Amino acid sequence: AIGLKLTCLSNVPMISKKCKYAIKALTYIARHQEDKPIFSTEIAREEKIPHKFLESILRTLKNNRILLSKRGKNGGYKLLMQPEDIVLTDLIRIMDGPIALSPCVSLNYYEPCEECDMETCTIRPVLEQIRDLTLDVFNHTTIKTME
Repeated sequence: AIGLKLTCLSNVPMISKKCKYAIKALTYIARHQEDKPIFSTEIAREEKIPHKFLESILRTLKNNRILLSKRGKNGGYKLLMQPEDIVLTDLIRIMDGPIALSPCVSLNYYEPCEECDMETCTIRPVLEQIRDLTLDVFNHTTIKTME
């Protein structure tokens, strides 16, 4: 057994269910919006997302100017942005916050690790490589490419 303690990786972030559902909802809307808004009940049913949870997600997306909502009989949700302009990097940060595996390598949410010296840290360069590769994929993936 390896006795290595990686405290800087103790809270390794993963894409949350909330973020996955946001991506599923946006790709559904992008595929089906044509000229009419899409009701949240339709999205929830077709994408198997709990409706109350979806409403919270859609509100977050609306507050971040990704979606437009309209109430009433002809209401529902439409994309406010073009599907090719909704980049996963931005969406993940809106829904989940940091993308980096550790705050010491985060570009937008940087925090130094309490327990290590950045000058001698042996894992930081690896975490930076993972961050850069991950960002490259997310920066080149849009809702349009996922439709």
